[in-house]
Amino acid sequence: MPQSEPIASDYATGLAGQFQATRALTEALAAPLSDADASIQSMPDASPAKWHLAHTTWFWETFLLREHAPGYRLFREAWPFLFNSYYETEGARIARDARGMLSRPTLAEVLEWRAHVTDAMAPLLDNPALADLVALGIAHEQQHIELLLTDIKHALFQNPLGPAMWDSAPPMSATAAPLGWHHHPGGIALVGAEGTGFAFDNETPRHRVLLEPFALADRLVTNGEWDEFIADGGYLNARLWLADGWGWVQREGITAPLYWRAGQHFTHQGWQARDPHAPVTHISHFEADAFATWAGARLPTEFEWETIASGHDPAGGNQLNGAAAPLPRGGSGLFGDGWQFTRSAYLPYPGFRVAEGAVGEYNGKFMSGQVVLRGASCATVRGHSRASYRNFFYPHQRWQFTGLRLAKDA
Repeated sequence: MPQSEPIASDYATGLAGQFQATRALTEALAAPLSDADASIQSMPDASPAKWHLAHTTWFWETFLLREHAPGYRLFREAWPFLFNSYYETEGARIARDARGMLSRPTLAEVLEWRAHVTDAMAPLLDNPALADLVALGIAHEQQHIELLLTDIKHALFQNPLGPAMWDSAPPMSATAAPLGWHHHPGGIALVGAEGTGFAFDNETPRHRVLLEPFALADRLVTNGEWDEFIADGGYLNARLWLADGWGWVQREGITAPLYWRAGQHFTHQGWQARDPHAPVTHISHFEADAFATWAGARLPTEFEWETIASGHDPAGGNQLNGAAAPLPRGGSGLFGDGWQFTRSAYLPYPGFRVAEGAVGEYNGKFMSGQVVLRGASCATVRGHSRASYRNFFYPHQRWQFTGLRLAKDA
């Protein structure tokens, strides 16, 4: 189970304020979408925006209101089947790749349900006995805020018209600074959540690791640097790639990051000129590893990254402040712009125990075949991440704002 102290937030203080702000932000981000926009599913990895709005409401209704609000009745008896995600203990559910078939309930009906559940939660928010579960629910909805943004971006990208969710054109970034390095002498380091403040169970227990001397780049790899990789035949040279990565490149015909075309990339503001100084995003672990090899470097381990990041502000950098288009812009610090691939497999820490009940399905059962990413992205709610935070995806996935920070042996 998570620790009892709630997540830090720039939007509000206290669990009740964070709950209200998070619920409002989800709806504000979805506000530009029509019912049709909010209903489409562009691939099995992504979900419709309407489903995210509903699933996060299902979470509060199922784990808080149903269990802890005396006399509460489900808003609609049939809807848990539609909006359960992967909780086996909560019974049967619609297939993940069929979520885009849910033309009903309508977006308006889902928003009505959200308002009902938000109001019903008010008496539970100040109950100290429920603080852990409320904090988990807030963190869960913040994760789905990022997924809502990345999933709708992928859906709009399928439209040949290149529709924009927001109209204003983004300014170009400042010139990227020359690459520098954070040096570390190695030794024994403590990693994992410290036990003060909210943390997911996959960040625990805190434990020791042995680090060899290393250096971690002081900024992310840029679009311009990725253009150099492409120009040098990076996607054509099998010697740069892991075997599974090379097979993926050949099978899928991969020649550039997702959302790229000549001089442009697709954004929530439609097709825009690609900023050469901004961090590259929407790359897979396979691509990140190949680029690092080409650059004469490597990917960091998750523990190297955490050891350096512990001295940086987790709420710093380019993260999501409100209902606006997320876009990588670059800057200093270890957080923001894009989630950073590591070379570490997503595995349990020594002494990890799965929590009792349905919430035990939140992280532990996914600890197989995925890789760890660290940091935060431009679509991450500011205050959601921390140095010990472990994001994870399969090595071929790249529809998230995923980027790259180089490392090297010292």
